[in-house]
Order: sequence, then C-alpha cells, then structure tokens
Amino acid sequence: MIADKMKALVKNSSAIRAMFEEGKIMAAKYGAENVYDFSLGNPNVPAPVQVKEAIIEEAEKEDPIVLHGYMSNAGYEDVRQAVAESINKKFDTAFSAKNIIMTVGAAGGLNVILKTLLNPGDEVIAIAPYFGEYNSYVSNFDGKLVVVSPNTETFQPNLTELEEKLTARTKAVIVNSPNNPTGVIYSEETIQAMAEILRKKQKEFGTDIYLISDEPYRELAYDGAEVPYLTKYYENAIIGYSFSKSLSLPGERIGYLVIPGEAADSEDVISAAGTATRILGYVNAPSLMQKAVAKCLDAQADVPYYDRNREDLYNGLKEMGFECIKPQGAFYLFMKSPVADEKVFCEAAKKQHILIVPGSSFACPGYVRIAYCVAHETIINSMPGFKALAEEFLG
Repeated sequence: MIADKMKALVKNSSAIRAMFEEGKIMAAKYGAENVYDFSLGNPNVPAPVQVKEAIIEEAEKEDPIVLHGYMSNAGYEDVRQAVAESINKKFDTAFSAKNIIMTVGAAGGLNVILKTLLNPGDEVIAIAPYFGEYNSYVSNFDGKLVVVSPNTETFQPNLTELEEKLTARTKAVIVNSPNNPTGVIYSEETIQAMAEILRKKQKEFGTDIYLISDEPYRELAYDGAEVPYLTKYYENAIIGYSFSKSLSLPGERIGYLVIPGEAADSEDVISAAGTATRILGYVNAPSLMQKAVAKCLDAQADVPYYDRNREDLYNGLKEMGFECIKPQGAFYLFMKSPVADEKVFCEAAKKQHILIVPGSSFACPGYVRIAYCVAHETIINSMPGFKALAEEFLG
C-alpha cells in the first residue's frame, strides 16, 4: 500500500497535467488540429539552433567517459563559472562558480533549496496566485505552506497581508516573476517594499528569512519591461532559474541556483545544497546539458513569437467582452471567469475543444489560465470557440 502522504498527493494531483493528458485523448478523437490545448506551459518554439550545435560540439570533442560521467554534485566548475559571469554581465553582480549550483530544472532547484533550509514545521510563504506544485515541494520536507491571498486588482503581492503572515517560524518566501499564471512582473517598488518588510521581521524575530525567486520566465518580458534581479535588493535572496522556457528545453531538466555570499550562513547553505542535490537522488544535473547550455547563455528566446500570440489572444478575448489583464511577461493570460465557479466555465470550454486551467489550481478561484505558448494557428482557430463561450456566458 502506498504511503498516506502520497495518497493525498495522488488525489490532488496536478489539474494542469490532468488537462494535458485529456488533451491528448481529445486530439486522438477529434484530430489535433481541432483541439485547442492551452493547458500546459510547454513551449511551441523550437530551441535556438545554438543548442543543437552546442550538443553536437560537446559530444564530438569530449571523451565520452568524461562527458557522461559524474562530476561535483554542484556541477562542472567551468559551467558554473560561465553562468556566474553571464549573470554578472547582465545584472552587474559579482558571483563566481561557488555561488552557482547546477540543478535538474527550476523544480529540482526549489526542492534542493527547501531541503537545505527547512526543518519540520517551518513555514514557507507563497503569494497567490502561485504555481500549485509549491504545495508539494514544501510538503516534501514537512514544511507548512502559508498563502497570501491574491490582489486581484493588480496581481502585485498583497504586502500588508504578507507582513501579517510572517512569523518566527517563517523560513522562506517564494516569489515568481514574471508570474505563472498571471504574466505580471513584480515591480521594483514592490520588491523594495518586500525587502524592507523582511528585514524588519528578521530583526523583530531574530531569525533569517530567505527570499526564493523562482525565475523560469525571466527572459520572457514584453514592451521593454524590466524584471528586477532580487539579489540586488535583499541580502538573503536566492535565485532558482531554468532554461526550460528561455531555450525551449523543458524536458531536458536543466537550471541552476544562485546562492549569494551575502546570504546568511552562505557557506553552509552552499555546501548543504550540494549535499541535498546528491541525497535527493538527482546526484548532479545532466552532464551533457550542462556543457551545452554553458555555450548558449547569450542565446535569445523568441520573444516576438510569444508577443504576437499574446497580442492576438488578449485583443481577441477583450473584444468579445472577457475580462483579463494584459501579461507583462511569461506566456500565460489570466482571465476572469464569467461565472463564479470557473470549473464550470472550463467544462463548457471543453465542448468547444478548448482546454484551459481553473484558477483554483493556483489558489485564485474565479479565474482561468490560458497558456499561449502554442502555434499561432491555435490562437486564431480557437477564436470561434471563445466567441461561442462569450455568447453563452456573456450574452
């Protein structure tokens, strides 16, 4: 019999993944071209050509025993140094290889840092709407996830509630900007105010509170929007990054953690993160992909492709009368459901062969998430279905 803890996790398994699997069934039944699957953040844009070239180059030049063998749990030192130098060039920071831990994607990195930091009963704050897997990641290490309710006016964090929910048991706050599911970028003003609150509470409680920034969408920002780099605003900031979205490599599971020297107990945290990488069973990030991405740190995501999808989806839905905020980054549009129970709306959308995710999956009921990292034709061809939904629900 499976563990009691797993019973609950299986029962509440990801609605996003369930929708994705349902989409495959519908595609087989009706034809893929007749199903408009906006469920999963799976990039439709191919990886930059530099990635393929880097993989081939590394595979041909390296001794295969070395290339496919073990290395330090933290990753190849030359790769970590290249990542550090790239960050320094972009954000005027001063990191070195020792500040970088190569990880099995951002999810692997978050599990590593939570394993590193959490004692049973420690609290981690997430700001709704948030990526639902945070619940499981915190639970993995017997922590308690504390949720700050959504600010549905701007979707910037509710800082008053954040301050109220910080306690002596708070070990970390997780932020995600550009945000999944809203596409909102947390402003510099927001980050500065959040940093001041955390400093004040650290002093009040005599504890360290880490600010963990989950950043798989950093490069996907539109209209010249700036995404603040959090280590420049708060000493105890830790960055979790993934190449899944920027280089269209979600299945390759490659990313990194940045643990600054300024962070509290940084030497111990860095050492423990390397150990956590091993004992969680990752051992190390994938060797070939480490070498490949190190050669692609300046490669550009195809932001114009996503931007065209963003504009056409947003403008089309607004013209039909749907209420939604225009995303500043990532590749998700968060739309208000025309009925209070957004799951009813999601079920109605399926009748139009449209797959969207209920906002309750992100602790924000009454909204739906539409992932527009799809073929542009999917956006265009889905419009009659959305029009039918508008006529049904909006009149």
